[in-house]
Amino acid sequence: QVQPVESGGGLVQAGGSLRLSCAASGSIFSINTMGWYRQAPGKQRELVAQIIRGGYANYADSVKGRFTISRDNAKNTVYLQMDSLKPEDTAVYYCCVLRSVGGTYWGQGTQVTVSS
Repeated sequence: QVQPVESGGGLVQAGGSLRLSCAASGSIFSINTMGWYRQAPGKQRELVAQIIRGGYANYADSVKGRFTISRDNAKNTVYLQMDSLKPEDTAVYYCCVLRSVGGTYWGQGTQVTVSS
């Protein structure tokens, strides 16, 4: 089992910035992809960004140019730097960890609220 734990959510005004962190513990060997998803009220969970162990990252079109994902493999931690936040970014953000040997693990989620 892998236990991802998020931190860094909160309330921010439109145009502001937040940085989310997610530290994975437990059976952390063979962690490959780490990423962030979000779910707004009444909507389906969607991919925000993900990054593989080698550093290649991909982003949802809605956040390209505003969000940056990075990871520290030594700390088994993934970060999401969110700049130029918009009210439509308001959601619960979930960390997701995938192991190359199989298994997908979710964090408990952290609330991000962007006020207009």
